[in-house]
Amino acid sequence: MNPAPAPRKIIHCDCDCFYAAVEVRDAPELAGRPVAVGGRPEARGVVATCNYEARAFGVRSAMSSAHALRLCPQLVLLPPDFERYRAASRQILAIYRDYTPLVEPLSLDEAYLDVSGVDRCRGSATLMAQEIRARIFAEVGITASAGIAPNKFIAKVASDWNKPDGQFVVRPEEVDAFVAALPVGKLFGVGKVTAARLNALGVHTCGELRAWSEARLVAEFGRFGAALHRLCRGIDERPVVAQRARKSLSVETTYTSDLPDLAACRAALPALAEDFARRFERARNDGTVNKAFVKVKFADFSQTTVERSADAPSLALWQTLLEEGFARRARPVRLLGVGVRYAEERDEGSQLALFGGEREE
Repeated sequence: MNPAPAPRKIIHCDCDCFYAAVEVRDAPELAGRPVAVGGRPEARGVVATCNYEARAFGVRSAMSSAHALRLCPQLVLLPPDFERYRAASRQILAIYRDYTPLVEPLSLDEAYLDVSGVDRCRGSATLMAQEIRARIFAEVGITASAGIAPNKFIAKVASDWNKPDGQFVVRPEEVDAFVAALPVGKLFGVGKVTAARLNALGVHTCGELRAWSEARLVAEFGRFGAALHRLCRGIDERPVVAQRARKSLSVETTYTSDLPDLAACRAALPALAEDFARRFERARNDGTVNKAFVKVKFADFSQTTVERSADAPSLALWQTLLEEGFARRARPVRLLGVGVRYAEERDEGSQLALFGGEREE
């Protein structure tokens, strides 16, 4: 018999309050003050991120800026500066790739690293994570946290364990007990709705979820039930993928005042198309377009998306899709978005089968 393969060594690195950290780095007088990055409250802006001083007041990402300022009147609310964030991101990714070519970025500051078989730091993923975090602080001027584990799911959970500016390791022999104690809300793909549904069924921890057979979970949750059956046991076989295929590209705008009717929406569409054209030109080699879509969010926060087969972005097609989407509710509109979807050019069947549940709710 062939010996079982050695467990993988996966690091999940995540910078702490990334946008806000870059702002404080570049304006040291903000240190110790509650800081958030986001849109203006009068323009229905939302918080993109905030530091821990702001979180102490209840401020959170995706919260409206107006609400954040009510919770924390002394909040320093700054507009985003993506050029500076991207510059810091390039430095961070260069550090990650100095340790392994198997780096899967999830955002500007967050990534999985597969360091299995890497000789740096005597082959210790824990020491590599410490060194990476120290280099990010020394070279970029911000802090990062890390999780180290045999797979991606557990590494991501572990990176939150000792935030900010910390790390946590889950060794192969510790996986079973670590996952059993996790709340079901920590499982990949389980959002607030599914977590509440599981809680209502008397399931609060992964250990309790293990009492359910795979057949029962599939009967209750469809194919996502099979994913739940594996994840609650700490099983995640997804590889770290160095080059992730882009699935879509889009732009959207939340308007200061609701667009009152279809004519106003039509008038707003060309500016969105121009914005999209600039992004599309930069992403020219990201894939083959196979659909175009329009997203409409109405004043009551209901939303709809209309899409159609297309081989290129088209203002005329977006106009048609807009008319169809608007007709579904025919009420004032607070947000419009336009975009394209790319054709699948790689087999993602195993990942789709594993993670069929909702990501956010």
